Amino acid sequence: MTITRIDAGQRMSQAVIHRDTVYLAGQVGAPGESVTAQTTAVLAQIEALLARTGSDKSKILTATIWLADMADFAEMNAVWDKWVGGQDAPARATGEAKLATPDYRVEVIVVAAR
Repeated sequence: MTITRIDAGQRMSQAVIHRDTVYLAGQVGAPGESVTAQTTAVLAQIEALLARTGSDKSKILTATIWLADMADFAEMNAVWDKWVGGQDAPARATGEAKLATPDYRVEVIVVAAR
């Protein structure tokens, strides 16, 4: 069994590949930025990581989105909907959670095929 870890550190890897499945760590944007800016940054990071694994956003199987405040749901969705573009939408769940610091407002976790 081959497992490939991308940007592996002592605590975590940014991506793990097992067979043809890619698991990304939760991605966050710059602390203190708006929900729009953080979501935009997170989605760009996801695209870059997926490219490094031989995948892309059209192959995302599932996305879990954590918001520090569900009041930001519409603002996050405005960025998400534009990014997904109405096609290849993954299964998705969104919930409210206390994130690592109060300055993080959005975190996205993705599983994709290669």
